[in-house]
Amino acid sequence: MVGLDNADKKVTDFLGGIHPPYEKRDTEGLRIEKAPLPERVIVPLSQHIGSPCSPVVKVGDHVRKGDKIGETSGVVSSPVHASVSGRVTAIAPFPHPNGRDVLSIVIESDGKDEWGDGPPERKDYLRLDPGLLKEIILEAGIVGLGGAAFPTYVKLNPPKGKKIDTIILNGAECEPYLTADHRIMAERPHEVVEGLRILMKILGVDKGYIGVEENKPDAILNLKKAASNGSATGVQVKKLPAKYPQGGEKQLIKAILNREVPSGGLPMDLGVLVQNVGTAMMVYRAARFGRPLIERVITITGKGIKRPRNLEVRIGTRISEVIKECGGFSGVPGKVIIGGPMMGMAQYTLDVPVVKGTTGIIVLPKDSIVFEEDRACIRCGMCVKVCPMGLIPNMISIYSELKQFDDAVQYRPFDCIECGCCAYVCPSKRPLVQLIRHLKSELSTKRSMAG
Repeated sequence: MVGLDNADKKVTDFLGGIHPPYEKRDTEGLRIEKAPLPERVIVPLSQHIGSPCSPVVKVGDHVRKGDKIGETSGVVSSPVHASVSGRVTAIAPFPHPNGRDVLSIVIESDGKDEWGDGPPERKDYLRLDPGLLKEIILEAGIVGLGGAAFPTYVKLNPPKGKKIDTIILNGAECEPYLTADHRIMAERPHEVVEGLRILMKILGVDKGYIGVEENKPDAILNLKKAASNGSATGVQVKKLPAKYPQGGEKQLIKAILNREVPSGGLPMDLGVLVQNVGTAMMVYRAARFGRPLIERVITITGKGIKRPRNLEVRIGTRISEVIKECGGFSGVPGKVIIGGPMMGMAQYTLDVPVVKGTTGIIVLPKDSIVFEEDRACIRCGMCVKVCPMGLIPNMISIYSELKQFDDAVQYRPFDCIECGCCAYVCPSKRPLVQLIRHLKSELSTKRSMAG
């Protein structure tokens, strides 16, 4: 039957990986709720990999919800839109979740929440020309919602000679604490499946998979029901083992297709495109209803939050407001993380806004955080054992410490996906990810200077 994969046993395990406490119990059963309309939003002009947008409004302008306020300024870029109706009160640098100040547009809401003039609704979206569908996705400002925020339109335009034959939707959500994707799949499976069908239509492929970890049985069941619809030909749901980082692109491709992306290569080299399930949902909403990406589902959780929730939040809402909506802090907060605990970033201020790539807000109480001094590598090999990319993280980190950056190239540092498995298991508590990230940055800078 279409949509049912009786061959779950054919799923291939990927190299390495870990099984951290998943800490999803507080929110995995909570339905998505709409967050209140914010009084003010701070919309960064850079919410994606690539060139930042250029503002197309000025201070004092009145905008409506969905109006384009930032236009693409490069090949790899994505427009941004007003997430509320109201008046533009500032265009200036503001704190961003990435730790830097980013040029942003501030809009004071007028409380009316009126939609601007956008694309029409289309019931026949699957009959549209692939080129028009790609243009709709570009204009809607859709990027990867799994955290990477790579512009979706760019992914849908592979270079000549890179023929895509398979699309995989990432529904693994393997990061501890996060359950936003889980709830999207469980509550909105039709939108996810239809978004996948649109992506398949654009690229002319007849094979589409949705990979979901086995610890989300309700999501798997509901997706299979949606995919078993007679019109969803070629869509299959694959149940995957619960293991981190199952949601990595290369790990998904290995698990579902048993294909291995070569060192230095990309999924497109194997004819594969990977997108997030939330991204697929937004693709459907753009094609069907003409809606740009102005809100997203995030998980707010952790022992430092009074009322953990899954909320659909407007882009630009300050995380201080989101935390307040969840009852505020429980006790004294020790760390506020945007994203998951493995690959997310701790924040120095609560004035940063929710952006397109925000998957969650995790608050850890101060008394739960233990700081340990890192020590010298003891050559135990634990990091090598768990690395899903088959690297030798301890050697890369040592060369980074010694500033012998060129000598580290033999250990393939750019294949590191910065998942954090190595640091998680290291008995010496070495900051392996930070050391490898620093080395990659130094090598990239050196290469760019060399022309």
